[in-house]
Amino acid sequence: MPWWYGAKIRAPHSLVMTFLFRSGSLREKLQAILQATYTHSSNLACFVFTYKGLCALQSYAQGETYQVHSFLAAFFGGWLIFRENNSINSQISMYLLSRVLFALCRLGVEKGYIPKPKWDPFPWFSALVWGLVLWLFEYHRPTLQPSLQSSMTYLYEDSNVWHDISDFLIYNKSSPSK
Repeated sequence: MPWWYGAKIRAPHSLVMTFLFRSGSLREKLQAILQATYTHSSNLACFVFTYKGLCALQSYAQGETYQVHSFLAAFFGGWLIFRENNSINSQISMYLLSRVLFALCRLGVEKGYIPKPKWDPFPWFSALVWGLVLWLFEYHRPTLQPSLQSSMTYLYEDSNVWHDISDFLIYNKSSPSK
């Protein structure tokens, strides 16, 4: 089941990103989609197997389950399965980081470590994220992940030049200056 879930999540994303931002033949693009889908799916399946196995092992060894078991099993599973710094693992980890930070803020409010805001902080959070990402893109581009650089180049540079309506429907790539 984790393998299928990984394929279901990765394949549509890879399909869009590959056809929008990757050059090469149809065969090369399809191979890239299949490779990304396989890597995402197999890593997720291996992680789930490792995590559940380590949780069960700790619980069996100690006679009951403790909260730290979950952290330790995921920590070692993450190190074993996701330690290679590649585009798939990086993207998965960054996705999780954003979700974890949100959850930790909510937990901090729930536990009373952070005062409950009197207003919705999301508009300020969103503004800060967008301000930072565009500043980084404009002035420190190499610090951004390559796929984010590609997306932002497409949106904020390639869109400066267009030829007809097909540029908005297919792919608009500005021509190099002569």
